[in-house]
Amino acid sequence: MITLRTLGPIEVSVDGEPAPRELLWRKNLALLLYLARSPERRRSREHLVGVFWGDKPDSSARHSLNEALRVIRKSGASVGDQVVLSAETLETDADLMEARLAAEDWEGATGLVQGTFLEGFTVSDSSAFENWLASERLYWTDRTGESMRRYAESRLARGDAVAAQEAAGRALGLDPFSDAAVRLAMLAAAIRGERAGGLAIYDSYAARLAEDLGLEPDPETEALADRIRNEREWRLPEGVADSERWARRIPLVGRERELEAAVDAVFGAFRDGAAAVVIVGGDSGCGKTRLGEEIAARARLEGAVVSHIRAVPSDREMPWSGLSGLAHGGLLEATGAIKAPPEALAFALAGAGDPDERLVNLSSGVPPAPAALALTQLVRAVGSMEPILLWIDGADHLDPESAESLQGMLRDTTDVPCAFLLTATSVPPRPELDELQARVGRDLPGAALTLGPLDANGLRELAGHVLPDLDDEATDRLGRRIEVDSAGSPLLALELLSAVRLGLELEEVGGVWPQPFQTMEQTYPGDLPDSVVAAIRIGFRRLGRSAQKVLAAASVLDERCDSPALSAATGLEGDELDEALDELEWNRWLVAESRGYAFVARIVREVIARDMLTPGQRRRILEAVSPPG
Repeated sequence: MITLRTLGPIEVSVDGEPAPRELLWRKNLALLLYLARSPERRRSREHLVGVFWGDKPDSSARHSLNEALRVIRKSGASVGDQVVLSAETLETDADLMEARLAAEDWEGATGLVQGTFLEGFTVSDSSAFENWLASERLYWTDRTGESMRRYAESRLARGDAVAAQEAAGRALGLDPFSDAAVRLAMLAAAIRGERAGGLAIYDSYAARLAEDLGLEPDPETEALADRIRNEREWRLPEGVADSERWARRIPLVGRERELEAAVDAVFGAFRDGAAAVVIVGGDSGCGKTRLGEEIAARARLEGAVVSHIRAVPSDREMPWSGLSGLAHGGLLEATGAIKAPPEALAFALAGAGDPDERLVNLSSGVPPAPAALALTQLVRAVGSMEPILLWIDGADHLDPESAESLQGMLRDTTDVPCAFLLTATSVPPRPELDELQARVGRDLPGAALTLGPLDANGLRELAGHVLPDLDDEATDRLGRRIEVDSAGSPLLALELLSAVRLGLELEEVGGVWPQPFQTMEQTYPGDLPDSVVAAIRIGFRRLGRSAQKVLAAASVLDERCDSPALSAATGLEGDELDEALDELEWNRWLVAESRGYAFVARIVREVIARDMLTPGQRRRILEAVSPPG
C-alpha cells in the first residue's frame, strides 16, 4: 500500500515504511501524484507521454513512461495497460479530505492540512504538469480554506474563540487575500475582548491587499472593522502584565451545546426576520451571564442592536422598570429609533440620561403610550433597519408588569428580526417565565435551556485553561478537588482556580459544599468551604487599590449602584473611577448596564462585605452616600 500525504510538503510511504528512493525520483513521483488525482485514477499512455515527456522522441518517451510505471508497480501499486491505479493499493490524504468535507467533519478535515497542496514540489521540465499543479493548488486552497473557515465558525458557535482564531489564521496563511478568513479572525479576537488585536488583523490585511493587489477590503470586512472600532475599549490599570489580563479569554467551558443552540436560535431569528425567545435557567453562578455575554458580543459584532438590562430583586417593586430599562439599554441609541411613534418615544425617553435631541423634539409635549405598546413600537421601528437582541439578565427579578407583557410583545413582533434572551435562576419558580418556556418549541421559535453544574471533564478542561502548565496528572487531581469544593459551580470553580494560579494551596484549606438540597441562592458565606472563601479573598486582593475600594463600596450599597453613588462612596472620579470599574468588569466581578453596576453573584457580594470590610468601613461608606441628618 502506497500512502501519499499531499496537503502540505509531500510525504510518501510504502506499507508504513519510507518509500524507496527510485519512487521518490521527481518524474516518478509526479506521475504517481498525477494518476492519484486523475478521474478514476485512469489515464491513457498517450496522455501521460504528452504531459511528462512531450519534448522527447516517441520511442524514448514511451521508454521513460514504462520505467516510471515499473517503479510504481514495484512499490505495490497495480497498474494495467490502460494505466489505472488500483484503489486497494493507494491511499491519499486528499481523498480522505474530500470524504470529511462531504460529511461536514470540519475538525477532521482541518486536521489533515499541513500546508498548501504539494508545497515546494515542482517538475520544472514539464510545463503541462506545472499547469496542472497550479490548477490543483488553487482548488485545494479553496477546499482547505473552506474547511478551516467552517471549523472556525463551528468553534465560535461553541464558544471557543481561541481555536476559532487559530483556524482562521491558518486559513489566512493558505490564502492571504481571503476576506471571509480575515473576518473570522477579527471576530474571534474581538469576542475574546481583544479589540486592538482584531483591528491589528484588519490593518495588516488591508495593507497587504493594497500593496500586493492594489485593492481594498470588501464592504462586509470594512463594516466589521467599524463595529470593532466602536466596541468598548477597556481602560485597565497601567503596568498590569498581559498574563494577568486573562479572565475574559477563557473559553466558555462545558456549555458548548447550550451556546450553540442559543446562537442558532438568535441568528435564525435575525436571518428569518422573525421573533424568537431563548430562556436560559440554572442556579446562581452556573454561567448564565457568561453565556449571555458571549451571545451579545456575537450579535453586536454581526451588526445587531443589543439592549441589555440586569434585573435585581428590588426591581420587582418598580412597575415597568424592566421595559423602561430595555429602552435605555440600547434601543434609543439605534438608528431606527427615530422611526418610532412620538408617544412610544415619550415613554422610552422618561428617565433617560443624555437623550438624542432629535428624539426629544419628536416626542415633546406628547403623552406617553402604555409601556408594553410603547416598547413594542420602539422594537418594530428599530427592527425595520437592524436585527435586535433584547437580553434580560436576572429575568426572575423582573417586575410583574414587564414579565407579564413579554408574551404579548413576542406576539406583536413575529415579523421583526428580534430575539429575546432571558437568563434566570430556576428557584424559586417564576410563573410568567414558566408559561413562556412551555411555549418554546411549540408555537414559539427559540430554545429553552438549563445550565447544570460542570461535570468532571468540564472542570478539568477549565483547569487546563487557567493553569496550562500543569501536566495531565496534576490537572486531573486538581479537577477532582475543585469538583468537591465548588460542587461544579463555574463561578466558584473559576475563583478557586484563579486563586491556585495566584498561590493558594488547596491542601491547607478544607470544607465541603453544598449542603443537601441547597442552591447557591440559599447559600450564605458561612456555608461555603474555606477554600472558596479564601479564593474570593485572594481574588479581591489581586485587584488594583482603586478597584478594591469600588468593589467594597458596591458590596455595601444597593444591589445595583450607579457611578455617582460609587464615586461618593470612594472619593474616586473621572478616569480613576472608570478604570476601576473596567477592571472589575473585565475580571467579571461586576456586571454593567445603563442603570448601574451589580455583582455577578450575590454570594460573592456577601463574602466581600463580611470579610473584606470592618463595621466602621461599612458605616463610613453608607454615610458618604447618605450623610446623617
